[in-house]
Amino acid sequence: MIDLQRDGDVFVLRLDAGENRFAPDFLGAFEDALGTVEESEGPAALVTVGTGKFYSNGLDLEWLGANPDRLEDYLRRVNGLYARLLSLPAPTVAAVNGHAFAGGGMLVLAHDFAVMRTDRGYFCLPEVDLGMSFTPGMGALIQARLPKASAHEAMITGRRYTAEQARRAGIVQHTAEQERVLPVATELAASLAAKDGAIVGKIRRDMYGPALEALRGPVLA
Repeated sequence: MIDLQRDGDVFVLRLDAGENRFAPDFLGAFEDALGTVEESEGPAALVTVGTGKFYSNGLDLEWLGANPDRLEDYLRRVNGLYARLLSLPAPTVAAVNGHAFAGGGMLVLAHDFAVMRTDRGYFCLPEVDLGMSFTPGMGALIQARLPKASAHEAMITGRRYTAEQARRAGIVQHTAEQERVLPVATELAASLAAKDGAIVGKIRRDMYGPALEALRGPVLA
């Protein structure tokens, strides 16, 4: 489901659960992996990557349909994952190997940088087409991490962005062919690993204080 390996100063967290939707067990494994990174000693950076044609399709709507009474707790846990990544005491890079939809797109935005595959896969926030709104924390995360016009377009239209379109919109910072996505992300992470993790985390907390507060606050407006 999730595999965490360390190569020198870089932790590579591979998401390997099909569409990598946020089922409770998946969230638990992700949280445990972040705990390992948080507790590590010495220089460190984190890369996340999916498998096949999916980075992550976000919320597990099938599980939610079977457990509607747990919606609030579930959304709080998802928001907490974003907050934890955004405040992680280590630089982070998303290697977007395929589709990053909805909650999976927001997972990308919780990283410092992203490298997106050029030949296949879209970044998309399709909530408007699903008849869903964003939690206050999700909306705050998107607006904090994207240029205002890009956040507006992505949230209001549900546009599907190719890698090059996402780069131009400021959604991702780098693009690469399939076989280079993870190496480019790992190289970038390695170049950042020597940064003081505690300082990196503090800078992010200072930069994104309102978004972090919203992610840790009420999930149902």
